[in-house]
Amino acid sequence: MSGRNLAPQVEAAIAAYRPCAVSEAAGAFARQVVAEAAPRSPARAKAYLFAASRLAAFAERVGLELDAQTLLCEAVIERFIICATPGLSPATRRTLRTNLRALSRALDAHPQPLPTPLPRERVKAPYTPEQIKGYLRLAACQSTKARRMRASALICLGAGAGIIAGELRRIRGSDIHSRCGGLVVEVPGARTRVVPVLARFQEPLLAAAAFACDGLICGGRDPARKNITDALTAALSADPSLPRLQAGRLRSTWLHECAELIGLGAFMAAAGVSCSQRLGDIAAILPAIGEPEMIVLLGGAS
Repeated sequence: MSGRNLAPQVEAAIAAYRPCAVSEAAGAFARQVVAEAAPRSPARAKAYLFAASRLAAFAERVGLELDAQTLLCEAVIERFIICATPGLSPATRRTLRTNLRALSRALDAHPQPLPTPLPRERVKAPYTPEQIKGYLRLAACQSTKARRMRASALICLGAGAGIIAGELRRIRGSDIHSRCGGLVVEVPGARTRVVPVLARFQEPLLAAAAFACDGLICGGRDPARKNITDALTAALSADPSLPRLQAGRLRSTWLHECAELIGLGAFMAAAGVSCSQRLGDIAAILPAIGEPEMIVLLGGAS
């Protein structure tokens, strides 16, 4: 066997591989390429053998030569996954492709460098209830009524309704409504939606909305300006005992509280779900919830 520094257990696992589901030629091809790849464990060797033998069986059906350079290229691997594995589970198809790609890299004398891993964006840390109270106190201490109302609206919209920075500058006083037993924000723009406001933020936000009327609730004349809340953020970051105010952390504060209200942590732990994509797939098939129910569920009932 032509393996490169194969451990005895790995060499034995490769030599013993005689699959009944594929031809002897396909099995021999699998043993050869896996031996050359020199996997470090018998389990890894068996995974490679399974993937390589199924690829070779596909090659025989479509008339391709059983040659590693021919079969273990990206185009053939993709053709195999698309044409020969539709009956397998999605997880099995992903595993097959991953193992074949790993074999291809192991056999390449001059492999392409792997892409540089990029950091995954994580959710920002939420503010504590005491910190939110501190920001509201700072808002109430601003020098003019207009600044007090705008600063208060910034805190209430972020921590009380999860409005992101790009949406904050488009919210008008007329977008805030009392209905269905709570207070809601009609968010304009690309992601138009109605958001219930958490109960403890409703009174200051309602006062700010009444002051703004049809004007922009956080101030300014042109919602296209991207620095409309910079002065408010700077003013609310003046207390050295508080961390710098960030719209992303205000939204995380709202997300954290809503997740607690609906028991998201308990559901994910019980279901063994850790991927948000799965939650999105589930949410897509759930029936739409009415505004009164949403207000009660997300803590917007006053």
